[in-house]
Parts: sequence; C-alpha cells; structure tokens
Amino acid sequence: MVQDRSLSRRAFLVFNYIFLLLTSVLCILPFVNLLAVSFSGSAAVSAGEVAFWPVDFTTKAYEFALSGDRFITALWVSVERVILGTAVNLILLVLTAYPLSKTKSKVMGRNLYMAFFMITMLFNGGLIPTYLVVVKTGLINSIWALILPGALPVFSMIILMNFIRGLPEEIEESAVIDGAGPLQVLVRILLPLLKPALATVGLFSIVGHWNSWFDGIIYMNDMSKYPIQSYLQTLLLNFDEIMMKSGTDYTELLSKMNARTGRAAELFLGALPILAVYPFLQKYFTTGLVLGSVKG
Repeated sequence: MVQDRSLSRRAFLVFNYIFLLLTSVLCILPFVNLLAVSFSGSAAVSAGEVAFWPVDFTTKAYEFALSGDRFITALWVSVERVILGTAVNLILLVLTAYPLSKTKSKVMGRNLYMAFFMITMLFNGGLIPTYLVVVKTGLINSIWALILPGALPVFSMIILMNFIRGLPEEIEESAVIDGAGPLQVLVRILLPLLKPALATVGLFSIVGHWNSWFDGIIYMNDMSKYPIQSYLQTLLLNFDEIMMKSGTDYTELLSKMNARTGRAAELFLGALPILAVYPFLQKYFTTGLVLGSVKG
C-alpha cells in the first residue's frame, strides 16, 4: 500500500511538473514573439515570417522609441507615479491594518470601520462622480490625480491585517510591558516582521500603478503628462500618425520598421521595469500572500 501511494505520488509530481512547464512556456512564448518582432525588419514582419527569432535584425524600432522625449517623458511620469503611489499605499495600509487587526474590545468602533471599508470593495460612486470629485479637489492634470483616488487598496489592507493577526500577541505584549507605546510597537517591533507582507502588497501596488492607463487618459488634459501605459494606449491606436509627425523621412523610416515593430518595441520597453523589479520581491511573495490570507 505504501509503495502504491509512493508510485501515485511520483506520477502526480511528474504530471504536475509537465503541466506547469507547458503552462509557463505558453505564457512566455507570446512575450518572446513580441521581442522577436521588435528586432525584425518591417518586410519580414509584414510577410508573417517572424516567430520566435528576429528576421532581418534591426534596432530601428528601439531607436525610434527612444528618440525625442515622448517615450522618456511618459516613462518618467510612470516612475514618479509608482514611487509616490506605492509609498502612499504602504503608509496608509500600515496605519489602517494595524488598528483593524485588533479586536473590537481594544479598538472602539472597529467593526463599523471594517464594514465601511468592505462596502468600498463592493460598490463605488461610478466614473462621473469620481471624475467630479477629482475636478473639484483641483487634482486634474496633476500626478496626484493618479494616486489619491486609489490611495488605500482595501484588498491589500485585508491581507496585511490578517498577516498582523497571525503574529504572536506575546511579542507586542512584551514591548508594552517594557513601556513601548503603540507607535513604537508598530515602528520598532511590527514593521521588521511585516517585510514579507509589505513586499506582497507593495508588489500589488507597483504593478497596479504601472499597468493603469485609463485614469491617465481621463484625468490628464496634457499628453505630455500621460503615464507610460496611457501613452502606449494612444500609440497603439495612432502609431502611423505619430510616425508621420516624428520629423524624420517617413518613407525611409517605413522601409526599416512599421507600426507593428514600433509598437512591439515600445510595449517591451514598457514591460521591462516590472520584469526587473519582480525577481527581487518574488521570494517574499508566496510567504506574504499565504500568511496574510483570510483566516476563519
């Protein structure tokens, strides 16, 4: 019986590894194709000759993407948004999750506050009321219009709150006995222990801010203030027009690249920063997500 269970277990592991390997390959191949297209000549791309390796290798699409200040300006706006937005998110998450991790006997009105936050997960005011709030607060055409409306991600707050609940209460009690106040306990005791959870919710915030494009289009009246994803969205729709207005010889440019290679290059450049950040946070991701999961 033990041998049968061992054989079945090994068969399951082999099947699982093969399945996960195939799934990973299927996820990676479209990105490899995008990279190959971005380095290929326009004729080969138009003829459908490019699969997973560049044909008629050229860097013209990247030279066009990095020329001028369109892409760099949008990239900088997104970097600024990610830095400021993630910092605001993490500060508010910690300040909200810490008191809500306590029981209602320790924090007056705890259940009322929790119900208020849960309602915001299920309902929102809609696009027009949200836009009017942003207008009336004077945030239109400002970087803060991209940050403040989503300053407190409630889902991430619940993950962090449950992570704090999972920590031994004796740690905080011993600090209180030694004379530490709530702020000292939070800063000196809990924050070092919250690194896995903060890395997890921080990654959520980074990816969310980086990938968001719709708010940039509706809140920014000046295209020079578009974040990278909003710029890429307009680029995907109007690439030929942008090429014609680039100030270079359009006919010569079109012989070396086309709209598809140009879009592929800029999409790859737009995804590259997230690909660079993710490996540094991955080791905390699973731990923070599992320990911060909802507990009964």
